[in-house]
Amino acid sequence: MNTDKLRREYKAHNGNLLEQNASSDPFEQFEKWFADAIDAKLDLPDAMTLATATPQGVPSARMVVLRGFDAKGFCFYTDYDSQKGKELAENPNAALVFYWRELDRQVRSTGIVEKMTPEESDAYFASRPVSSQLAVWTERQSLIISGREHLIEGFQQAEQTYPPDKIPRPPHWGGYRLAPNLFEFWQGCPSRLHDRLCYTLQPDGTWEMTRLSP
Repeated sequence: MNTDKLRREYKAHNGNLLEQNASSDPFEQFEKWFADAIDAKLDLPDAMTLATATPQGVPSARMVVLRGFDAKGFCFYTDYDSQKGKELAENPNAALVFYWRELDRQVRSTGIVEKMTPEESDAYFASRPVSSQLAVWTERQSLIISGREHLIEGFQQAEQTYPPDKIPRPPHWGGYRLAPNLFEFWQGCPSRLHDRLCYTLQPDGTWEMTRLSP
């Protein structure tokens, strides 16, 4: 299949990404772009690609949902025994990518991932809908199962086991936080003259901004 016909022109919808207009703090710049994605009513602005790797460097990637961010990093939740959980236990280096096609924008970040505290994971778990809480007791990510019936039976069993207002967080499930050491903001522009600003964490905790060739 020839996909060249899908080619399109990029547009700097909100203007070029220029150094003088960008925040010196990459977290502030991300918050601005994330707000733009929400204001534009994009579908799933919080969807992000999470890339992990084994100690031998074999990569894997999947879509996950951003569940909060601040100056400490980006948060997401998953099964500790899933493929990504096992890989992060052995190799905490990971990367995230956000892509907002309608705005011709992309943000990528690399850093070290650590588990969030049990208290943080408990608080988030308690905020989830009851069905989502029960689903965590039903599914064990990445395990081979006999069929969909296995999931349905497990969900029904969880419903019978736990009262709706007293569902505990499973010990195999919780939060992770990626603490960035690099950000790259990409703004698509006409004629493929894209803007790319890279922020690199310095030893003193400050960020150095550089422009990259597209």
